[in-house]
Amino acid sequence: MIQNHDKVKPYSDKDLGKKEQVRLMFNNISGKYDFLNHFLSLGIDKLWRKKAVEILRKEKPLKILDVATGTGDFAMECLSLNPQEIRGVDIAEKMLDVGRQKIQKKKVEEIIRFDVGDSENLVFETGSFDAITVGFGVRNFENLEKGMEEMCRVLRTGGTLVVLEFSKPSSFPFKQAYNLYFKHVLPRIGSSISKDDRAYTYLHESVQAFPEGDQFLEVMRKSGFDREYRLKLMNGIASIYVGKKY
Repeated sequence: MIQNHDKVKPYSDKDLGKKEQVRLMFNNISGKYDFLNHFLSLGIDKLWRKKAVEILRKEKPLKILDVATGTGDFAMECLSLNPQEIRGVDIAEKMLDVGRQKIQKKKVEEIIRFDVGDSENLVFETGSFDAITVGFGVRNFENLEKGMEEMCRVLRTGGTLVVLEFSKPSSFPFKQAYNLYFKHVLPRIGSSISKDDRAYTYLHESVQAFPEGDQFLEVMRKSGFDREYRLKLMNGIASIYVGKKY
Protein backbone atom coordinates (compact mmCIF):
# COMPACT_ATOMS: atom_id res chain seq x y z
CA MET A 1 0.00 0.00 0.00
CA ILE A 2 2.83 2.40 0.82
CA GLN A 3 4.41 1.61 -2.54
CA ASN A 4 1.17 2.64 -4.23
CA HIS A 5 1.16 5.82 -2.17
CA ASP A 6 4.61 6.69 -3.48
CA LYS A 7 3.59 6.10 -7.09
CA VAL A 8 0.48 8.30 -7.08
CA LYS A 9 1.49 11.65 -8.61
CA PRO A 10 -0.46 14.74 -9.68
CA TYR A 11 0.67 14.74 -13.33
CA SER A 12 1.13 11.42 -15.13
CA ASP A 13 2.25 13.21 -18.31
CA LYS A 14 5.23 14.93 -16.67
CA ASP A 15 8.65 13.30 -16.26
CA LEU A 16 9.16 14.54 -12.70
CA GLY A 17 9.34 12.80 -9.32
CA LYS A 18 6.40 13.01 -6.92
CA LYS A 19 8.00 15.75 -4.83
CA GLU A 20 8.57 18.02 -7.84
CA GLN A 21 5.06 17.37 -9.12
CA VAL A 22 3.52 18.17 -5.74
CA ARG A 23 5.51 21.41 -5.60
CA LEU A 24 4.34 22.35 -9.09
CA MET A 25 0.72 21.51 -8.32
CA PHE A 26 0.51 23.55 -5.13
CA ASN A 27 2.28 26.50 -6.71
CA ASN A 28 -0.28 26.31 -9.54
CA ILE A 29 -3.31 26.40 -7.24
CA SER A 30 -1.92 28.60 -4.44
CA GLY A 31 -4.14 31.58 -5.29
CA LYS A 32 -7.36 29.53 -4.99
CA TYR A 33 -6.24 26.97 -2.40
CA ASP A 34 -7.76 28.53 0.72
CA PHE A 35 -11.06 29.37 -0.95
CA LEU A 36 -11.43 25.86 -2.35
CA ASN A 37 -10.46 24.22 0.95
CA HIS A 38 -13.13 26.06 2.90
CA PHE A 39 -15.74 26.01 0.13
CA LEU A 40 -15.43 22.33 -0.76
CA SER A 41 -15.42 21.24 2.89
CA LEU A 42 -18.20 23.67 3.88
CA GLY A 43 -15.76 25.10 6.43
CA ILE A 44 -15.46 21.80 8.30
CA ASP A 45 -11.69 21.76 7.73
CA LYS A 46 -11.44 24.68 10.18
CA LEU A 47 -13.21 22.67 12.89
CA TRP A 48 -10.91 19.70 12.26
CA ARG A 49 -7.82 21.85 12.74
CA LYS A 50 -9.20 23.28 15.98
CA LYS A 51 -9.85 19.76 17.29
CA ALA A 52 -6.35 18.65 16.33
CA VAL A 53 -4.70 21.66 17.98
CA GLU A 54 -6.79 21.18 21.12
CA ILE A 55 -5.01 17.85 21.67
CA LEU A 56 -1.81 19.81 22.28
CA ARG A 57 -3.28 22.24 24.79
CA LYS A 58 -2.39 20.23 27.88
CA GLU A 59 1.17 19.84 26.52
CA LYS A 60 1.71 23.63 26.49
CA PRO A 61 4.33 23.44 23.71
CA LEU A 62 6.59 26.46 23.47
CA LYS A 63 8.18 25.60 20.11
CA ILE A 64 5.99 24.16 17.35
CA LEU A 65 6.86 22.99 13.85
CA ASP A 66 4.15 22.78 11.19
CA VAL A 67 5.32 20.54 8.35
CA ALA A 68 3.78 20.89 4.87
CA THR A 69 2.31 24.12 6.21
CA GLY A 70 0.94 25.26 2.83
CA THR A 71 -0.74 28.62 3.37
CA GLY A 72 -0.29 28.31 7.12
CA ASP A 73 -3.81 27.59 8.43
CA PHE A 74 -2.64 24.89 10.86
CA ALA A 75 0.26 27.05 12.05
CA MET A 76 -2.06 30.01 12.58
CA GLU A 77 -4.47 27.82 14.57
CA CYS A 78 -1.54 26.88 16.84
CA LEU A 79 -1.38 30.52 17.99
CA SER A 80 -4.22 29.65 20.38
CA LEU A 81 -1.69 27.57 22.36
CA ASN A 82 0.35 30.71 23.16
CA PRO A 83 3.71 29.28 22.05
CA GLN A 84 6.95 31.22 21.93
CA GLU A 85 7.73 30.18 18.38
CA ILE A 86 6.02 28.51 15.41
CA ARG A 87 7.98 27.46 12.35
CA GLY A 88 6.28 26.36 9.17
CA VAL A 89 7.96 24.60 6.25
CA ASP A 90 6.67 23.69 2.80
CA ILE A 91 8.16 22.91 -0.61
CA ALA A 92 5.80 25.26 -2.48
CA GLU A 93 7.05 28.86 -2.33
CA LYS A 94 3.82 30.40 -3.68
CA MET A 95 1.78 28.70 -0.96
CA LEU A 96 4.13 30.17 1.63
CA ASP A 97 3.72 33.63 0.08
CA VAL A 98 -0.02 33.40 0.81
CA GLY A 99 0.78 32.31 4.36
CA ARG A 100 3.17 35.22 4.89
CA GLN A 101 0.40 37.63 3.95
CA LYS A 102 -1.72 36.12 6.73
CA ILE A 103 1.13 36.56 9.22
CA GLN A 104 1.53 40.21 8.28
CA LYS A 105 -2.20 40.86 8.45
CA LYS A 106 -2.41 39.33 11.92
CA LYS A 107 0.86 41.01 12.98
CA VAL A 108 2.42 37.84 14.37
CA GLU A 109 5.73 37.96 12.48
CA GLU A 110 7.64 37.69 15.77
CA ILE A 111 6.03 34.34 16.56
CA ILE A 112 5.49 32.61 13.19
CA ARG A 113 8.04 32.16 10.44
CA PHE A 114 7.55 30.30 7.15
CA ASP A 115 10.42 28.87 5.09
CA VAL A 116 10.83 26.63 2.09
CA GLY A 117 11.66 23.21 3.49
CA ASP A 118 11.57 19.52 2.63
CA SER A 119 9.88 17.16 5.10
CA GLU A 120 12.41 14.47 4.23
CA ASN A 121 15.43 16.68 4.94
CA LEU A 122 14.54 19.11 7.74
CA VAL A 123 17.25 21.67 8.50
CA PHE A 124 16.53 21.80 12.25
CA GLU A 125 18.68 20.27 14.94
CA THR A 126 17.65 17.07 16.69
CA GLY A 127 15.10 17.68 19.46
CA SER A 128 14.33 21.26 18.44
CA PHE A 129 10.54 21.24 18.91
CA ASP A 130 8.02 20.45 21.64
CA ALA A 131 5.28 19.60 19.14
CA ILE A 132 4.91 18.97 15.41
CA THR A 133 1.73 19.30 13.36
CA VAL A 134 0.93 18.21 9.81
CA GLY A 135 -2.38 19.06 8.16
CA PHE A 136 -3.36 17.12 5.03
CA GLY A 137 0.29 16.80 4.06
CA VAL A 138 1.74 13.38 4.85
CA ARG A 139 0.01 11.69 1.90
CA ASN A 140 1.98 14.07 -0.35
CA PHE A 141 5.36 12.94 0.98
CA GLU A 142 7.45 11.24 -1.68
CA ASN A 143 9.08 9.00 0.91
CA LEU A 144 6.59 8.64 3.76
CA GLU A 145 8.87 6.71 6.11
CA LYS A 146 11.76 9.15 5.69
CA GLY A 147 9.49 12.13 6.31
CA MET A 148 8.14 10.53 9.48
CA GLU A 149 11.65 9.69 10.71
CA GLU A 150 12.79 13.26 10.13
CA MET A 151 9.88 14.66 12.12
CA CYS A 152 10.67 12.25 14.94
CA ARG A 153 14.30 13.36 14.87
CA VAL A 154 13.59 17.09 15.28
CA LEU A 155 10.96 16.48 17.97
CA ARG A 156 12.24 16.50 21.55
CA THR A 157 11.93 13.46 23.76
CA GLY A 158 8.43 13.52 25.23
CA GLY A 159 7.16 15.76 22.43
CA THR A 160 3.95 15.14 20.52
CA LEU A 161 3.19 14.71 16.82
CA VAL A 162 -0.34 15.49 15.59
CA VAL A 163 -1.25 14.54 12.02
CA LEU A 164 -4.56 15.53 10.43
CA GLU A 165 -5.24 13.65 7.21
CA PHE A 166 -8.07 12.49 4.97
CA SER A 167 -9.15 8.88 5.30
CA LYS A 168 -11.86 6.64 3.88
CA PRO A 169 -15.19 6.00 5.63
CA SER A 170 -16.30 2.37 5.55
CA SER A 171 -19.93 2.47 6.73
CA PHE A 172 -23.11 3.10 4.74
CA PRO A 173 -24.10 5.72 3.65
CA PHE A 174 -20.97 7.77 4.35
CA LYS A 175 -18.78 5.55 2.15
CA GLN A 176 -21.08 5.92 -0.85
CA ALA A 177 -21.60 9.67 -0.40
CA TYR A 178 -17.86 10.17 0.12
CA ASN A 179 -16.94 8.28 -3.04
CA LEU A 180 -19.48 10.18 -5.13
CA TYR A 181 -18.34 13.57 -3.85
CA PHE A 182 -14.56 13.02 -3.81
CA LYS A 183 -14.37 11.12 -7.09
CA HIS A 184 -16.85 13.06 -9.24
CA VAL A 185 -18.14 16.33 -7.73
CA LEU A 186 -15.05 17.75 -6.04
CA PRO A 187 -12.65 17.30 -9.02
CA ARG A 188 -15.03 19.13 -11.36
CA ILE A 189 -15.51 22.10 -9.05
CA GLY A 190 -11.83 22.19 -8.11
CA SER A 191 -10.71 22.06 -11.73
CA SER A 192 -13.05 24.84 -12.86
CA ILE A 193 -11.98 27.21 -10.07
CA SER A 194 -8.28 26.39 -9.71
CA LYS A 195 -7.73 26.00 -13.50
CA ASP A 196 -5.65 22.89 -12.75
CA ASP A 197 -7.26 19.80 -14.28
CA ARG A 198 -5.37 17.34 -12.09
CA ALA A 199 -5.09 18.83 -8.60
CA TYR A 200 -8.42 17.68 -7.21
CA THR A 201 -8.44 14.38 -9.09
CA TYR A 202 -5.05 13.73 -7.48
CA LEU A 203 -6.63 14.52 -4.09
CA HIS A 204 -9.00 11.57 -4.44
CA GLU A 205 -6.29 9.27 -5.83
CA SER A 206 -3.80 10.12 -3.09
CA VAL A 207 -6.36 9.51 -0.34
CA GLN A 208 -7.23 6.14 -1.86
CA ALA A 209 -3.58 5.07 -1.94
CA PHE A 210 -2.60 6.39 1.48
CA PRO A 211 -1.92 3.76 4.19
CA GLU A 212 -4.51 4.97 6.69
CA GLY A 213 -5.61 3.68 10.08
CA ASP A 214 -3.57 0.86 11.59
CA GLN A 215 -1.19 0.91 8.63
CA PHE A 216 -0.24 4.52 9.25
CA LEU A 217 0.02 3.94 13.00
CA GLU A 218 2.51 1.17 12.19
CA VAL A 219 4.52 3.63 10.05
CA MET A 220 4.56 6.01 13.02
CA ARG A 221 5.70 3.21 15.32
CA LYS A 222 8.53 2.17 13.02
CA SER A 223 9.60 5.81 12.70
CA GLY A 224 10.21 6.15 16.44
CA PHE A 225 6.86 7.20 17.88
CA ASP A 226 5.13 5.60 20.86
CA ARG A 227 1.61 5.64 22.34
CA GLU A 228 0.11 6.18 18.88
CA TYR A 229 -3.61 6.46 18.45
CA ARG A 230 -6.19 7.56 15.90
CA LEU A 231 -9.33 9.70 16.21
CA LYS A 232 -11.87 9.35 13.42
CA LEU A 233 -13.67 12.50 12.28
CA MET A 234 -17.10 12.45 10.63
CA ASN A 235 -17.30 8.66 10.40
CA GLY A 236 -13.78 8.40 9.01
CA ILE A 237 -13.75 11.09 6.32
CA ALA A 238 -10.68 12.42 8.10
CA SER A 239 -8.49 11.21 10.95
CA ILE A 240 -6.24 12.69 13.61
CA TYR A 241 -3.17 10.61 14.41
CA VAL A 242 -1.24 11.31 17.60
CA GLY A 243 2.13 9.97 18.67
CA LYS A 244 4.77 10.63 21.34
CA LYS A 245 8.52 10.50 21.00
CA TYR A 246 10.20 8.41 23.71
